[in-house]
Amino acid sequence: MAKYKSYNYSQTEMVPVSLEDQLMEGTLELAIHTLVEGRMDVSCFDERYKNDETGCKAYNPKILLKILLLGYARGINTSRKLERACRKNLVFMALSCGQRPDHSTIAAFVSSLKEEIKPLFRDVLLTCEEMKLLGGTEFSLDGCKLPSNASKRWSGTFATLKTKKEKLERRVGHLLSEQVKADKRDERDEQEKAARAHFVAKLKKQAAKIEEFLEKNEPKPGKQRKEVRSNISDNESATMTTSHGTIQGYNGQALVDAKHQVIVGGEAFGSGQDQYHLEPVLTEAQENMKAIGTDEEYFKDTILTADMGYHSGENIKRCEEESIDAYIPDKNYRKRHPGLGVKKSSIKSRRRKFMPEDFIYDEKTDEYECPAGKKLKRHTRSYNRRWGTMYVAYRADPRDCEVCTHREGCISKKGKKGKRKYLAIPIKSNRRNYSQEMATKMDTERAREIYPHRIKIVEPVFANIRTQKRLDRFTLRGKVKVNIQWLLYCMVHNIEKIANFGAAYAVG
Repeated sequence: MAKYKSYNYSQTEMVPVSLEDQLMEGTLELAIHTLVEGRMDVSCFDERYKNDETGCKAYNPKILLKILLLGYARGINTSRKLERACRKNLVFMALSCGQRPDHSTIAAFVSSLKEEIKPLFRDVLLTCEEMKLLGGTEFSLDGCKLPSNASKRWSGTFATLKTKKEKLERRVGHLLSEQVKADKRDERDEQEKAARAHFVAKLKKQAAKIEEFLEKNEPKPGKQRKEVRSNISDNESATMTTSHGTIQGYNGQALVDAKHQVIVGGEAFGSGQDQYHLEPVLTEAQENMKAIGTDEEYFKDTILTADMGYHSGENIKRCEEESIDAYIPDKNYRKRHPGLGVKKSSIKSRRRKFMPEDFIYDEKTDEYECPAGKKLKRHTRSYNRRWGTMYVAYRADPRDCEVCTHREGCISKKGKKGKRKYLAIPIKSNRRNYSQEMATKMDTERAREIYPHRIKIVEPVFANIRTQKRLDRFTLRGKVKVNIQWLLYCMVHNIEKIANFGAAYAVG
């Protein structure tokens, strides 16, 4: 019978370790170490400390920054886990040179990066530019909605929160009355009595928390001047609808260069509506590129793709003013092009609605012919004040529409309200309709060729951050702190690009 040497993993081995040897060539930890030591300016942290003559020596910001970046790269984004890694993980020990900052020091350092995070992000971006990782010709913008460190259970309008407080108070009153009745019956179940008292104290605390929030805060106005839900735990976060359900969180935006998917601009917003984020993110990216020494017109004549959530006249106008060749589809884009991935789970989404271009105009009779061969006669004029556009309405005979087999794909109104087809044709406009111009542009062959690039440019970035870096939720509260955390993840993503592709483009 064969004989083998026995082995036992539950033992301790004293091994001489060189910290420098743990930072192996070609690894992400070496890239972080090299960038922080040689390319990132951390002198801005010096003003924080007043311990020149007296006081304890502080941890070097370089050490804390290296710990943060490596931790985020490995999906460790809580201060206690980072503290544990510095004590037990050899690579963390090598980067920190054996120093072991406690979790409170790490947490305070992250929260205090409000002024320093952008310069640090730009230092990494400058390295990407010097290593020729930026193409500067095509960009894509998208957002990633993530839960925050707040529960949506504590969200609601002021009226809803007030109602919830009243319910809690009524519940407390009911429990106290039950306790009085139990005392009169001389019930001596001390365990049940203690549990009831604990639950009453908990409900009172929750009611007091809501009351304090209502006294110190005002209702949050939305973009449409209607009150939106507030949140007691983190009032700067927002209730957002995602493909995974409704969350209470933030919307992390990123503008990505097409060449190597380097993030050139990013910011976290407490709003799930993407249409309001294009302008601030584009402005931030322009400032970033200007700060690293590129031409002020860096984005001129470049291509920008974004999904239909960013479609608005203001965004399209801004792109035109900046001479950016934008491709942003409208909400009817997929209906006009059914083969571009319309959801198959809904019968309604598969059914294509007729568009104005499906109707044939007859100049002699001033009539339109519908796809079923019926005539729509001129009816009246109307003026849309919002768009400053004059329309001419054509309508069909209700008897033709009543028996038409294309009724569901033609008349938008259901039931008895939709008796006949009305077709509104714009004839005069006092101002440009940027939205309509973009819709026409998106129907061209060039747009159908360029727009699909968006998926391969920006979607892998969020896949890397969410899946590989394991950012499934923000661990901090408040827009400032959440934005710090989001930009740190964007930095880690860019540093990884430097580690993977930088050597192939480095000169010398």
